[in-house]
Amino acid sequence: MLMVCPARFTKIGIPAPEILAPFVGIVEVTCGLMLLAGFLTRLAAIPLIINMLVAIATTKVPILMEKGFWSMAHEARTDWSMLLGSAFLLLAGAGPLSLDGRK
Repeated sequence: MLMVCPARFTKIGIPAPEILAPFVGIVEVTCGLMLLAGFLTRLAAIPLIINMLVAIATTKVPILMEKGFWSMAHEARTDWSMLLGSAFLLLAGAGPLSLDGRK
């Protein structure tokens, strides 16, 4: 998990970094644990998708504009994996061994 730092948020232009940085960290940990447990999986995937879209827009798009596609693609591997994984869980839901799958 990435350490969320207000200075990093300030550098990339996120407003109110001293409030949003801890908030994002709490959302990442909470929703990540919910996904691991399979508890309210589809609901937990939504904030993570939003988080990754903002991360890609604020950190990877500038790399694309500055250094080109291949440099951005190299830097964005993890971001795209987390985005697509969360999107899959949003669409498919949790599996039968999850808390959501228990009946």
